[in-house]
Amino acid sequence: MSISSAIKSIQDIMRKDAGVDGDAQRLGQMSWLLFLKVFDAQEEELELELDNYKAPIPEKYLWRNWAQDSQGITGDALLEFVNDDLFYNLKNFTAPVDLNPRGHVVKEAFSDAFNYMKNGTLLRQVINKLNEIDFTDSSERHLFGDIYEQILRDLQSAGNSGEFYTPRAVTRFIVNRLDPKLGETIMDPATGTGGFLACSFDHVKENYVNTAADHQTLQQQIHGVEKKQLPHLLCITNMMLHGIEVPVQIKHGNTLNKPLSSWDSNINVIATNPPFGGTEEDGIEKNFPSDMQTRETADLFLQLIIEVLDSGDETKAGGRAGVVLPDGTLFGEGVKTKIKKMLTEECNLHTIVRLPNGVFNPYTGIKTNILFFTKGTPTKDVWFYEHPYPEGVKNYNKTKPMKFEEFQAEIDWWGCEEDGFASRVETHQAWKVSIDDIIARNFNLDIKNPYQGEVVNHDPVALLAEYQTQQAEISELRNQLKDILGAALTSGSQSGEQA
Repeated sequence: MSISSAIKSIQDIMRKDAGVDGDAQRLGQMSWLLFLKVFDAQEEELELELDNYKAPIPEKYLWRNWAQDSQGITGDALLEFVNDDLFYNLKNFTAPVDLNPRGHVVKEAFSDAFNYMKNGTLLRQVINKLNEIDFTDSSERHLFGDIYEQILRDLQSAGNSGEFYTPRAVTRFIVNRLDPKLGETIMDPATGTGGFLACSFDHVKENYVNTAADHQTLQQQIHGVEKKQLPHLLCITNMMLHGIEVPVQIKHGNTLNKPLSSWDSNINVIATNPPFGGTEEDGIEKNFPSDMQTRETADLFLQLIIEVLDSGDETKAGGRAGVVLPDGTLFGEGVKTKIKKMLTEECNLHTIVRLPNGVFNPYTGIKTNILFFTKGTPTKDVWFYEHPYPEGVKNYNKTKPMKFEEFQAEIDWWGCEEDGFASRVETHQAWKVSIDDIIARNFNLDIKNPYQGEVVNHDPVALLAEYQTQQAEISELRNQLKDILGAALTSGSQSGEQA
């Protein structure tokens, strides 16, 4: 049976189970099973390679010892084992990250995982289907990596709060332009399911890894943080499928949940699509300077990215970033203006690629941009490149997404940062704006293509998305006003009491 058929069969079996309700739970159920299956395949390889191999978790919980036998434990006995034994002990066993890193990965992965299935016979059928996929076979594992991405696309189509699957074409283009090298620290502070990290890993492996020692170096380069349990589990599995043996650098937590001043500034490469359109929980903004506080998630992430990038010095260039951000960041005022001022003063914001509508269809019609910047030298000029639709295409959709080959025009035009992009020329798609002009515009970066007339957008999906973005910005301003009024009233009442 093909892998795609096996996955479809698994989804069909889960639909019969009363405990699994909807795509999100099906994905959650499949995720912890996939994780244990992939983890055990990796353990079998390590057992053959290492003389002093020791199982990182109690051996009875390794996939081969409870799930591999198709005629093994099933029904109520299987449910009891999974719910009362497997889950309980994997959540609670002791696995210090320094002494048992692979065990620590399992403990983290199961920290908030849950078994939704209530029928042990159906659970056995799902397990048996998974056993038809051989994760020790490198070609099959590579094929599964492609299907894994398809699963993510299919089941994330109900994305909300700005959490959308980044199209592979955009991910590949950003990583291609950042060109992460062997030994450079690579980070995605809003990791999601690991698309940027997997693409970065593959880029370094294909271009710069020549020896076993190089491969070990690469394993240590990849860093990420993901707030939610399910994407974190999916990301860890994704990293293991790509060949990272111990993905302990993929943390489960909120990147924004510690003071900005406590971060070390030593990241060489950041490729990310931070959540936008959403607001952070109360108190998170207190981790940022008082005049830069906001609850808009994308604004906080942009500040954090600027902070953690390596500043560079006379001997080496500063850290570089490629960040997907909505139009609202470009034209927004208030705190957004302050952040853009800081960005252009601390970094060389050398390129903004303006993406057309529909890149993130069907998740959102919000218009997006890719900001490329390098920390350590201030901005003198910003180049804009308006990415056009391919000939004959009026919009992207789920069946006809953006393709990486479309970015070849940008790649051919790009040039070299070391010589200040001296080879770049203005075209009908590309234009340059000086920092003086940007300052005069109060750092409004929503600069239209001077070579094209105003295009009126009548797409209802895009218009609705733009309306929702504006409503979110209005809501944020309202919250800021409440905070200012609240502080003023508190200050006034305290003054009255003292008098």
